Order: sequence, then C-alpha cells, then structure tokens
Amino acid sequence: MEFILTGSLTFSSLNQLDLTKCSKTDIRKYFLNSYDLNESIFTALKDDDVFYCFPDRLRLPLIFYFGHTAVVYVNKLMLAGLIKERINLNFETLFETGVDEMSWDDTSSYRISGCLEWPVVKDVVDYRRQVKNLILDVIETTALKLPITMDSPWWSLLMGIEHERIHLETSSVLIRQLPIYMVVKPAGWKYAAVKSVPAVTENPFIVVESNKVTLGKPTDFPSYGWDNEYGQTTINVPKFEATKYLITNRQFLEFVLDNGYRRQDLWSAEGWEWKTFRGAEHPTFWVCNQNCKSGCGGKLANISHCQTIEIDANDSTVRGYCYRLMFDVIDLPLDWPVEVNYHEAKAFCCWTGPDFRLTTEAEIMLLRGNKMSPSEGVKYDMIHHEEQKVNLNLKFGSPTPVNYFEPSSRGFYDTQGNVWQWLEDNFNGLDGFRTHWLYDDYSTPCFHGKHNIMVGGSWISTGNVASSFSRFGFRRHFFQHAGFRLARSLEPSTRIPSITVGAVIQENGNAQNGGKDIVNSEEKTWTATSSSKQYVFDEKANISGILELEFGIRKPLSAASAQMAMAIFRQGSFHADSALVIGISAGRTAFELSKAFSKVLAVDYSEKMVSVAEQIRCNGHVTQTNADGVKREYALDDKCQPKNVVFKQLTWLPNEIYKQDLIMVMFLERVENPNAWLARVWEIGSSKSLVFIVSKDDAWSYEKLKPILQPRMSHVFDRDCTYQSADGDKIATLSVWSKQSTRI
Repeated sequence: MEFILTGSLTFSSLNQLDLTKCSKTDIRKYFLNSYDLNESIFTALKDDDVFYCFPDRLRLPLIFYFGHTAVVYVNKLMLAGLIKERINLNFETLFETGVDEMSWDDTSSYRISGCLEWPVVKDVVDYRRQVKNLILDVIETTALKLPITMDSPWWSLLMGIEHERIHLETSSVLIRQLPIYMVVKPAGWKYAAVKSVPAVTENPFIVVESNKVTLGKPTDFPSYGWDNEYGQTTINVPKFEATKYLITNRQFLEFVLDNGYRRQDLWSAEGWEWKTFRGAEHPTFWVCNQNCKSGCGGKLANISHCQTIEIDANDSTVRGYCYRLMFDVIDLPLDWPVEVNYHEAKAFCCWTGPDFRLTTEAEIMLLRGNKMSPSEGVKYDMIHHEEQKVNLNLKFGSPTPVNYFEPSSRGFYDTQGNVWQWLEDNFNGLDGFRTHWLYDDYSTPCFHGKHNIMVGGSWISTGNVASSFSRFGFRRHFFQHAGFRLARSLEPSTRIPSITVGAVIQENGNAQNGGKDIVNSEEKTWTATSSSKQYVFDEKANISGILELEFGIRKPLSAASAQMAMAIFRQGSFHADSALVIGISAGRTAFELSKAFSKVLAVDYSEKMVSVAEQIRCNGHVTQTNADGVKREYALDDKCQPKNVVFKQLTWLPNEIYKQDLIMVMFLERVENPNAWLARVWEIGSSKSLVFIVSKDDAWSYEKLKPILQPRMSHVFDRDCTYQSADGDKIATLSVWSKQSTRI
C-alpha cells in the first residue's frame, strides 16, 4: 500500500519544535515528518477495501481519518488568513469533523451506517498531495517572526501539525481493532521485548507524603500547546500511596480469572451497562478462543477477534489468552501494562479493595518527582526520543515491560510514556482557561463531567502528545493505548485531590466511584464548575424568562433586529433566499426572518435553547411555568413561516454552513471566544450577502469589530444602527458588514 505515500515511509519521530528559535527549515522538516508518519501507518492496510471498513462501530471508516488531517490544515490556515482559497470544498466539508464516542450505545448515523459513498483512495491521496504542496508554499513565502506565539498566524500551521500527530495515535488504535488478516506489518516496525528480567511478579505500593502541586503549562513555554494545557490550578495533595508499576497484564489476568467481568458488584452502573452491551469478557486487545464480540461496525459487525488460537505450551501462566499487537497476535506479555478503558480500570480497583482507586492528575505530578520541574518539561518536549529514557515517540511499536526504563526520583516507573494513564479527574479547564479562536471547540465540549482525563502519553505519542504537559479527556468507555495504576489515600478524613465537574452532580446526582454510585461531597472530591461558559449558561438558562423577553413583550430586541435587517436588506435590493441566525435565543429572530426568507438556518450551542425553539416550530406555541409558578403560553403570529426554519445545536460553524445571503450574529456576549465565531462569518457569506452583528450597548460596535472583520469585509454604513427601548434608552447596537464594498 505504499502508493498512498506522498513522501517517505517512516516510523521515526522528530522532536517538537522550539518556538523561540526554530527556522523555516526546522518547521518544514517537522511538518514533513508529521505528514509522513501519519501516512505511513496506513500502509499497513492490506488493500483499498480496508479503508472503508469500520474497526469500531462508533467511529468512521479509516478513509475519513486518512483525509481528515489534511482538511484541518486547510481549514485552520483559511481562518488564520495564511491562504485565501480552498482546494476542494467537497472534501473540506466531508472530512472536516469526525465523531466523538459520546455514548457506547449510540444508534448509527448516516456516516457511520455505511450509507455514504466515500471518495476513492487515489483521489484522497491526490488531495493530500495538493495540501502538502500548499503548506510547503506557505512555509516558504510567509514571513516568520520569532518567537511563534498563540497570536501568530503560524500557530495555525502548528495546530495542523500537532493535530495530525494526535491522529497518528487515533488511527493506530482503530487499525489495531481490525481483523488481523486485514493488516500487514510495515517495514521498519519494531516491537519491544516481551519478557523482562527479572519478571514483574510483585507491584508494591510506595508512599508519597503530602505536598502542594501546581498544574498548567506556562504561556511562554517554547512549544505548541492545546488550550486545556494552559492556566494554573494549585492543589494540596494529602498523603497517599500508589503502585510502583503500572498494572500489568499478569495482575489483570487474576481479575479476569476471578470472574471480574461477570461480577456486577465490582462495576459502576454506567460501567456494567457498557460491559453488558459490549459483551466484554476481557480487555479489548486480549484474544481468546470464545468468539467474543469484536465491537466492529458495518460489514465487520459479526467479526470476532477471539477465534481458535494456539498458546505456547511452555507458558501455562497465560491461561488461554493471547495478545493483539498492532499487526500480530502473540502470547499474552505478562510484564507489559494492561490496556483497558476507565470502566475496566475502576472495576479492578474495586476488586482489589474498597479503598483503592485511580491516581489523580495532581498525584501523577508528584510521582514524577524532579521530572515535574520546568527543565525536565523542556527535556520531554524538546529532546529527541533517542535521548529520552521513556517509551514515547515510537521508540518501539508496542508497550514495553513496566520495569524496562529507569524509575523517577520517587521510585515510580512509567510516569510518562508506555501507555496513557486513566485518572480519577473529570476533564476540565485549569484556572484561567480560555479557548483559542482558531479552535474554539477543541476542549470545551468535553467539560461536562462525562469525560475523564488521561495523561502521560503512550508508545506511539509524538510531538505535543508526548509532552509532559499533555492532558486529554476521553469518554469512560473509550479505547486507547491506555492503562492505569492503583492509588490509596492514607489520610481518609481528607478529600481526594481529584476534580469532579459540577455537571455530573447537576445532571446525575452522583459521581461514579468504583462499584458504587455515591453522592459526591466535600469529603470525597473537589467539585468544580465546568470551564465551558456554554455548559454553565445552559445549566443556568431560565427558559421562562427568555420566552417572556422573546414573545411576551410587544417589540423585543430579537424581533426588532430581524425587522431592521430585513428592511436594510430590501433597501439594498439584495437577493433574499437563505438566512442564518447564529445565537437563536428562543428562536424569535429566526421566525421573524421566515416571513421573508424561504430557508432560515438557526444555530446555537445551547441544547435548552434549541429544544424550546424546536417545540415552537413544530407546535406553533409552547407553554412554560414562570418563576412565580404561573403557566403561560407563548405563540407565533400568523405571518411566521415555521416550515422555512431549521434549528441545529452546534458548538462551531462547520463547512456545511456555506454561502448564506443574510447572516445575523446574536450571542457574542455569551460565547466562549467571540473571535472564533466571527472568523468564520466572512467565509460562509456569499459575495453579496450582508452580515448583521447585534450586541448589547456598544459591546461589539464597529470600532471593536473593525480589526477582526475589516481585512475581509467592509462596513456597510458610516455608523452603526441602534435600537432603542420605548422610553428612548439605547439598548443594542446593529453593525452591518458585507464582503463587497457596499454602501446603503
């Protein structure tokens, strides 16, 4: 399958760029290495047909991931202004956004079901080659000013590069879930030694005294980082103990043989539902001969990885289990770390004893000892993998025995690398968290208490993913090259230093802890508010109050803004067909526009907003109980055309939203990063469209919008329009923009 390569076959990773002194040559080499690494992993697929298989029933076929990373480069470079034209809008729509395994029992969507006709492999290879040449031209022709910071347009290129390195790991997990006969080990792929000397037959606990830990990457650190890495949170960590090594396959085998997968008392309610649905009897990368469910999708749905196998007769300790490497099946490597999801790890904790749990993010920092210092952080981020005594950066194409590398100064092995480590903490931003305008929804959709943190990286982690600051949030049923170690608090009266996002409590009334659903309390963990303003707003949204503002008064701002926009639109003799409302509130603006537009698309990140607007669209009215306990009905007037309106819940503006005639932006005051939404506005408008930006008072006046929009759009009026209340007070500003030099 080497015809898919646009460069060279390689499984050797360069070190991450130092953004204070990198040259264009350095950036070019690092980009090419990232591109080559990602393409090289796909050469393992046996033929073109495998690109269209679904290794996981909840993920897209592999052809998507092959095209996806190239598309993200184009999308981010467009937003940053480093390129002015797209290469292939069809591809840049189809391959833009993947799927998050939000629920293990999701029903199949159109793209997951196999109904979509994906492009042929050759066309995607040609597209990747075009993107590659485009980026090389950008590197050559764009002025480089050092250091590269988050505000630099070069950050968009680094974002694409590090995103590609994330997907090297994503694709490897999916390829590892394919039937073994569909893959071939590429040339140059090297596994680690299976056995260690001495064997790891014991895994003692090491005590760690109480200490204070500060999490977070300094903003001036000389490497690329994702938004959730920045900010700072300081935590006092009580005395605890943790296992010297990661939990091994040998240890987990005892749990399996003790019917750990069949004892409901060991599992959380969520974990047991997942286990039952999946039919799991052992870790997903173990192989037995009992025809266990594979978890694949599409035409592979009935495939089982667990078929007749041959076990080494000289090693009875494996007890009938083999192990799936990337491209081979071998006897179970007992000294390697077990790879499981969060639910399996927590069931093992409960099986071990009632006081045992996973480590926390703050505790992991202490396990690293002096490796938590800034100088060691630079070492992990900047020094080539040959100098790192850790299993990162594809030093091997597999895990290593848990005692293979040297321990930290505190005596703990694999505090970084080998396999990711599941933590107790819910995924959340650190204090001072803020999104980046080029990727506003990178982390925030996961700040809702349903994703847990993984840290440390794995054997295939490269670049930023292998950074000591790297922290990722995954759903608890998610498969990754991930394991865990056990921990136990030694001061039972104190709180475990893990963070539980408040949404868990608000939605479920409990947090998952081992085999029991316990009410979260101050005695157990710290409860933190979600760092996503969107989730906080959705929790606090007073729908009855919003409905009263939208439909209960004679001329609300939403209706007045729509009417002003339509009047201006007609005054300029613009074509009136499609309209887009960004930030729908309860939907009044969209319904007003439906009187003049045959197609109105209305989007909001708030599930509650979209839900109530959809009820009004379907029924013509909605009944709500206000704060005083009084029921009120809110209805549309007869001139509205609800059939012309489509409501969607979106946390970003995807490429599917394209070329609208009129665009109204209504919610900049309540979004995480207004610039991220405004950056897309110029592209989704047609050449003759008008963009209306409505804000309270002068929050987003012409003067404040000018540096963001004027490079690509023109202000239609010499001044902003204003909306006044009945008593004459100014309560809103309406700023009107166009892609062409239009004056009305």
